[in-house]
Amino acid sequence: MNPKIKEIVNDITKPDEDNRLYRGIQFKNGLKVLLISDSTTDKSSAALDVNIGNMSDPDELPGLAHFCEHMLFLGTKKYPEENNYNKFLSEHGGSSNAYTSSENTNYYFDVSPDHLTGALDRFAQFFVCPLFTESATSRELNAVNSENDKNIQNDSWRMHQLEKSTFNPKHPYSKFGTGNKETLDIIPRQLGLNVREELLKFHGKFYSSNIMALAVLGKESLDELTTLVTSLFSDVENKNVTVPEWLDHPFGAEQAQTKLTVVPIMDVRSLNITWPTPDLHPYYKSNPGHYLGHLIGHEGPGSLLSELKKRGWVNTLAAGEGEGGKGFMFFSVQVDLTEDGIEHVEDIVSLVFQYLKMLKKEGVKEWIFSECQKLSAMSFRFKDKTKPSDYTSKCASKMQIFPLKEVLSGGYFYDLFKPELIDMVLDKLSPEHLRLCVVGKKFAGTTNVKEKWYGTDYSITKIPKDVIDGWRNIELNERFLLPEVNDFIPTNFELLPITPKSILLPSIIHESNISRIWYCQDSKFKLPKACFTVQIFSSSSYSDPLSANLTFMYGQMLKDILNEYLYAAELSGVKYDLNCNAYGLQISIGGYNDKQQNLLRKIVEKGLQFDVNKQRFDILLENYVRALKNFRAEQPHQHAIYYTSLLISEQQWTKEELLEATEETKFEKLLNFVPQLFGQVFLEAFVYGNVSIEKAKVMVDLIEQALIDTYKTRPLLPSQQRRFREVQLPDGGCYRYCRENDVHKSSSLEIYYQCCPQETHSNMLLELFCQIISEPCYDILRTQEQLGYIVFSGVRRLHGVQGLRIIVQSDRSPAYVEQRIELFMLKMKKYIEEMTEDIFQKHVNAVATKRLEKPKRLAAQNHRYWSEISNQFYNFQRDEVEVSHLKTLTKKDIINFYEEMFASDAPKRHKLSVHVVSTASPSLSPTVDANVDSSPTKSPLSTNVITNGDETDSNIDIKFQPIEDVQSFKRNLGLFPLPVSNLTMYKSKL
Repeated sequence: MNPKIKEIVNDITKPDEDNRLYRGIQFKNGLKVLLISDSTTDKSSAALDVNIGNMSDPDELPGLAHFCEHMLFLGTKKYPEENNYNKFLSEHGGSSNAYTSSENTNYYFDVSPDHLTGALDRFAQFFVCPLFTESATSRELNAVNSENDKNIQNDSWRMHQLEKSTFNPKHPYSKFGTGNKETLDIIPRQLGLNVREELLKFHGKFYSSNIMALAVLGKESLDELTTLVTSLFSDVENKNVTVPEWLDHPFGAEQAQTKLTVVPIMDVRSLNITWPTPDLHPYYKSNPGHYLGHLIGHEGPGSLLSELKKRGWVNTLAAGEGEGGKGFMFFSVQVDLTEDGIEHVEDIVSLVFQYLKMLKKEGVKEWIFSECQKLSAMSFRFKDKTKPSDYTSKCASKMQIFPLKEVLSGGYFYDLFKPELIDMVLDKLSPEHLRLCVVGKKFAGTTNVKEKWYGTDYSITKIPKDVIDGWRNIELNERFLLPEVNDFIPTNFELLPITPKSILLPSIIHESNISRIWYCQDSKFKLPKACFTVQIFSSSSYSDPLSANLTFMYGQMLKDILNEYLYAAELSGVKYDLNCNAYGLQISIGGYNDKQQNLLRKIVEKGLQFDVNKQRFDILLENYVRALKNFRAEQPHQHAIYYTSLLISEQQWTKEELLEATEETKFEKLLNFVPQLFGQVFLEAFVYGNVSIEKAKVMVDLIEQALIDTYKTRPLLPSQQRRFREVQLPDGGCYRYCRENDVHKSSSLEIYYQCCPQETHSNMLLELFCQIISEPCYDILRTQEQLGYIVFSGVRRLHGVQGLRIIVQSDRSPAYVEQRIELFMLKMKKYIEEMTEDIFQKHVNAVATKRLEKPKRLAAQNHRYWSEISNQFYNFQRDEVEVSHLKTLTKKDIINFYEEMFASDAPKRHKLSVHVVSTASPSLSPTVDANVDSSPTKSPLSTNVITNGDETDSNIDIKFQPIEDVQSFKRNLGLFPLPVSNLTMYKSKL
């Protein structure tokens, strides 16, 4: 054994179906390593987790751990070029990311399997010799600040920080973990601190091998991976850091028996009940928190949620243990409140304590524990593979919690039935120890405190003693019952034989004037799972905004009806989804194939009976109205994406049109609409996985016959089976559309360079071009120019048409950012022309690597096949076909493509620019008004020519046509044709 290695663990518990090889290593410097050898992998990956997070920030420098995470990407002594790491990954089909949490900082990447060594060498330097240069430090501070700005008006971030800030303020848990310009620049300078020096100190103090965990996945053998990792990581310095542990809980007596009332940004309503608990991680083999979360969060008959919904007070409920830090945790029950529910908070809490009292009376049931145990073990046994970077990141994180032998299985197997531990946790869930947090717009103007970092308005009061006493002495409620035995747990895991006649690519096994069935048997994943997808086309579903609303409400009501019945199926790994789209309804079922037919039968039965009540309709409609109004508070870049889609889609009802139509969306109209929705339909289904042709036909026939029997459904005429198309921008066209946003202080823009219909040659030209410009786009616009935290470039494809999109969310004006993008695009011609043939081929290989990466899960493969069917391309071997063509492309082809489509004077340049201009306060932005302004907004910058000022190194005149009215713009333009395919060749001979 290598003298640098302390221990090797070869008997790592893995799923039965996992054919990868594993080895655990602990070096003498304390570093723990998991090696994963997979000779078939099409991506290699590595992740390193440092067991230090933002709770270890110096008190005077909130956000330093997060800032350190950012800085490690920007140069090391061995590789000083700032973008060397990302450039290497980009040229070899890879990507990278990282995150900082309260206790961990996790870095990960993936790359082409042939280039793991080069990537891992660059990665290792993060933890040995980062530069933290002055220039990069000052610039990257802007990115951290921009990232924080993005989150300021996000209710999830606001609530998380409020929770922390209102616990013990002297506890590290209360710290502001993201950091911003104030905490990392202004205040440090006032205190005489040099942030770069503090970064070096932080890295020098905490980045120690003995609290690091590394996971590496590659095609190499375990011995080869061992040699590689030993050479790069065994000499990382061991500073003998002790992992921090906080045995004092941040939720103490002063925080107990209190109630927070909070004003959100969006129009949301919720109640969160929180209790402090000890750290339950040491009890992972008995998992007491999961047992209680399973019961309190159950959604079947007799459950807490069922009773709360019957009273019209809540829509959803979640319960379970929550992460805290090493030494402390939380347990919470969170509900989404209705308009009536927010007026009955104390009554809701009373029902929670009635349910807890029932659990105490019934006692801990071993059969329930065994059922949970069985489901979890089954999930591990048939665990799907995941993306390599996700997998290594998760494994590195789990190594900080579980022994190396259990790094894969930890948390899945709980073999020790310890009812006393469950009772211990249940006893903690008492009225004396709770804290309530009620969120709602109704509290606007009634609060008296503003949270320091996000500006959240809230009040905190003590809950009266008589209320606490009432909850303590609550009576039993006979309507609460323990769940019944779960009949959906699969028992048949037999795999169908792969015969010579098996269909291994999607083929049509049935076609009539009312339905078409596609089928494919799985031969890749070899798991007892299947996917069933059916699109029910109806010409009534999207004919006007009211019909679109009624179709959506039908779907919401059906899911609401099914929830209680099918929750047990979801627990058993058999899941369904029901979505409404512009063409009708889509039903999807996935997971273990054993009980899928039972699930579908229940969906059809409930969908056609449609036994609904007006109270639930009113509640769900009110939720829908709020969701439409809350669009105003979404991120500016999401607005830009939405308006781009609105402008170039043949038909898309606006949120304002849908909102206006909700006034006509009535319960009675829905009941009358359903027979119309199903009066004429066409079914297109795809069945994929461990399922026979006969069973596939039976499942589709079940839907078809039920519709005919119930609604006398007739076939949809071929002329009614329309597909929406994309608006065709004219050659040389340059358009700009401006809207305002008064919620976020950042603005945003999306530039869409529309190219052409999708086909092999243009697909590969566009993807290769996007690959070539991707890294310089990010490096120049984000890292060097610091235009914003969100900078994205890539392919946009919809309705069979494609183009290049560039999205930036920035504190700078969209007009200025557009100039910088145009200047960047101008520079790309020379960048490509000067590119060596070796670098060009690296980009070709990078695209090939990405495209040939196989789906890791059966559901992901199903999505690819279904995408080909729903888009009517039917190119089921697209990756192989297109990569073969990709390898014939030359640099000259890309230069010609640029000159034809993207150059400022390109003859076929088609440009659409969407500006979302912030009008919010430059400090903290106001909360969202409940009203939606439906009038088009013209930016104050919306002139016909914008010329750079002195902020640029080159003057660029951007000539454009302003879009004043969306419909007028679309009315005067043509439409792209839809793809044409011959279905005959896909019909099965079986």
